[in-house]
Amino acid sequence: MENVRWQSVLDLVAQPRASEDTALLFGLLLSHDERESIGGRLAVFRALLDGQMSQRQIAASLGVSIATITRASNNLKTMSEAERALLSRLIL
Repeated sequence: MENVRWQSVLDLVAQPRASEDTALLFGLLLSHDERESIGGRLAVFRALLDGQMSQRQIAASLGVSIATITRASNNLKTMSEAERALLSRLIL
């Protein structure tokens, strides 16, 4: 059941629409804290993939915990090269 619900979210988000409409959609679906958290995670992944800063520097510059950086770093380590390349292409 959970996979069906998640797939319906992915299908909804994947539909083409104006940026303002997407912002409204996410504003309705996610709390302010959830939107901030997702934005922070995205910034962490970008910084890790960029490779210009240490994990401590990333944490300090983005105002996130070392634990957040570690979780993202561990996720990257478990990805295949193809997955990392795709992620890089999508977010950098």
